[in-house]
Amino acid sequence: MTTEIDAILKMNEEQLFSHFVTEAVTQKKIWILTDHYGCVMLNTEDEDCVPVWPNETLAEAWATDEWSECKPEAISLEKWHSHWTPGLEEDGFAVVICPVEGQEGIVIYADDLDKSLTKKARKKSDKA
Repeated sequence: MTTEIDAILKMNEEQLFSHFVTEAVTQKKIWILTDHYGCVMLNTEDEDCVPVWPNETLAEAWATDEWSECKPEAISLEKWHSHWTPGLEEDGFAVVICPVEGQEGIVIYADDLDKSLTKKARKKSDKA
């Protein structure tokens, strides 16, 4: 786990975003953290955000201290596109991609993330 986090910490924002999108499309899922209230939320100076990760290991690594009761949960990309993106947009929430200890992650709007995921999935299916 620490080697993956170490690799994430060495990535610039562009590399991190590309890594996230590639992994999410390859695995066909996005990982969130949930507790008994629902999905974990983070607040930046400007946005209320849903944190997302490309795999369970990275999501679980965030579940410490005040989030120690949280559990990673996979959201299929199909469900992400059909339910999460419209819901986040409607509620005015952004997404923070891959926050790990020592790094805040990348804040992006849900529809922008959706477009990148769809574009990557199309490229991947064109190669298949």
